[in-house]
Amino acid sequence: MRTWPVQDAEARFGEFLDACLADGPQMVTRRGAEAAVLVSADQWRRLQGGAKPSLKELLLSDLARTDSLVPPREVARRRAVKPVR
Repeated sequence: MRTWPVQDAEARFGEFLDACLADGPQMVTRRGAEAAVLVSADQWRRLQGGAKPSLKELLLSDLARTDSLVPPREVARRRAVKPVR
């Protein structure tokens, strides 16, 4: 994966995009720290297709209607109260 400083990625965006399409994901750095990755649309769709469902999707699905999502509660124990002096 090639690394591009943000200034180079902005100034040579066409070349940046071509490198992504030809060679795969391209890393963008800001002040030397990794900031973002440019990936092709096809690769993005593959990544999204393999992603786990969102919390909203999970709660709206039939899977959310089971007891397996909520662990059983234990019997509450009271702490001994120490006398105040």
